[in-house]
Amino acid sequence: MSRLRSRTGTRSGIRVRTRARTRPPLALALPALLAIAFLLLPLVGILARTQWGELGDHLTSPGVVEALRLSLLVSLWALLLSLLLGVPLAWLLARVEFKGKALVRSLVLLPMVLPPTVGGVALLLGFGRRGLLGPWLEGTFGVTLPFHTSGAVVAATFVAMPFLVISLEGALGGLRQRYEETAASLGASPVRVFFTVTLPMVAPGLIAGAALTWARALGEFGATITFAGNLPGTTQTLPLQVYLLLQDEPEAATSVSLLLLAIAMGVLIALRGRWTGTPVAREAAPAPVPEEPLTEGAATSDSTGTTTEVDGVAPPHDSGRWPLHATVTGFNELTLDAEPGTTIAVVGENGAGKTTLLRALLGLTPRAHADLRLGDTDVTALPPHERQVAWVPQDGALFPHLTAVANTAYGLRARGVPRAQARREALAWLDRLGVLHLADRRPAQLSGGQAQRVALARALAARPRLLLLDEPLAALDQTTRARVRHTLRTHLAGFGGVCLIVTHDPVEAVSLADRVLVLADGRALQDAPPAEVTRHPRSPWVARMLGRNAWPGTASADGLTLAAGGRLVVAETLPEGAKALAIIAPEAVSVHTARPGGSPRNVWPGTVREITAVGSRLRVLVASDTAPDLVAEITPDAAAELGLVDGVAVWTSVKATEVTLVGL
Repeated sequence: MSRLRSRTGTRSGIRVRTRARTRPPLALALPALLAIAFLLLPLVGILARTQWGELGDHLTSPGVVEALRLSLLVSLWALLLSLLLGVPLAWLLARVEFKGKALVRSLVLLPMVLPPTVGGVALLLGFGRRGLLGPWLEGTFGVTLPFHTSGAVVAATFVAMPFLVISLEGALGGLRQRYEETAASLGASPVRVFFTVTLPMVAPGLIAGAALTWARALGEFGATITFAGNLPGTTQTLPLQVYLLLQDEPEAATSVSLLLLAIAMGVLIALRGRWTGTPVAREAAPAPVPEEPLTEGAATSDSTGTTTEVDGVAPPHDSGRWPLHATVTGFNELTLDAEPGTTIAVVGENGAGKTTLLRALLGLTPRAHADLRLGDTDVTALPPHERQVAWVPQDGALFPHLTAVANTAYGLRARGVPRAQARREALAWLDRLGVLHLADRRPAQLSGGQAQRVALARALAARPRLLLLDEPLAALDQTTRARVRHTLRTHLAGFGGVCLIVTHDPVEAVSLADRVLVLADGRALQDAPPAEVTRHPRSPWVARMLGRNAWPGTASADGLTLAAGGRLVVAETLPEGAKALAIIAPEAVSVHTARPGGSPRNVWPGTVREITAVGSRLRVLVASDTAPDLVAEITPDAAAELGLVDGVAVWTSVKATEVTLVGL
């Protein structure tokens, strides 16, 4: 117990457990220690041989000061050139697929593994007076790179830029593209997305790469002396000064080497965790604000339904009405027509093509193509940011570096609305969605329901003509989901376009949608009002989603021959040989401890496999060798009276009149 206490404790009320120490095997520990000593000994040598009393004199001598000035000039210009060329190159490698990509990446890495003097020779043959490009540069622009400060900049850029490209490409590769795609759906052009979303979100990687690039350019020696020479005041940088001092003043060379060593170590220490992989302690984000009822905080509307205004500004509604017509080809094959104000719930199994349909309407996927008309405008040939199609991904994809109000105003600013007006309209939308009091908080400080309301406000504020919601409530708990669903239903009522909602929740499909579109393998299996889909689902998956038993089969003279084996007697039959789906409500299934007598025409023995609570009732899954799995819904009292537990043998029965056949 005392040993356990030594490894645990409390800090500010939080229990802390230290990581248990692992004693490494000697066969690994000894070579590791030798490696550390091998790397450390030269550095210790510099520290031991430095003449500390003369350090100031050595570092302030005219030659060293001039070399330091030139080194800073060259390294900063090299950093600037690396940013101008390397940032677009990193984006290209991270975001665009093209032939020869592996070769381009190899070219980026080549200066890191190439001997610096060989790099200098290559630069001479490329940019020298007798090189491939040198004569043209000198004859056209009068630019001579060798033995000139500009040549030192080119040499430093050649060897240092790969550090920036690699660091930034890794950061871009880790950035999920849904942020950029969401920004495009709000009306931001690719260039605006890059500067307002992409770069801010990969800023740590960019800063790390820039710092390493600058440090590498500051210490460049081999390529510089080979390509640009060693001319005092022109190309003689600090590393070249060290090389000269070693011949006449080794003590001064040691002092200057110590300076370069200190700069390099300072950069690496500052970047720990961003380049080396060592975790960096981050300040914890403030806790999310708890969910509040819609009537609390910022008001949304009064009892008459009139929208509350912020500073006299109500959320603007574009008075236009935009019917939807879309013909989708590719993986998805379907045609969509909808009148303004229609909400369509898109349902189907995983892989049915729901998200692909949304991305096709956005113009973001090659898997499917949509000929899309919104109102009188054909937007098929337009890029995503010009279609006026707003998209809300499952997690909202709020930009983490922007506040709630800045997120909401993003689409307005992208469409050219002045900053002050965009902020007023954004605040009005946040007020309407009941989250005005959170306007200055960042997404990490919002709860799931609050973030979804901000994401919805952002999409509606962008004045879209088509609204696409990809499982917007899936990540929320039941209480929050009901609250946000109410908010969504309220504000979709005044929307002048068409809204498509991908969902797996039958409550959302029934309560939010005017139509339910059922997809299977990219095709429309059913497109009908929710009541019709509920009564006559044409898909086993949809029937089960709605909580019903669904057995496919072939119609026979007295019922249905089941695809999984067995027969089902029904009251109303279909033409013999027709493919059909038998729908049985769970509450129509009776459960017995012995074979029932009386009127039931369909009786099967089985075994209880699972019992789950649904509200105030229980759902019992019964497996049988003579029929497909069957779900019955009973009261807890009935379950207790029957003694139902997992593994108990039971009998189930269904009256023929309780079975509905749906032709497929």
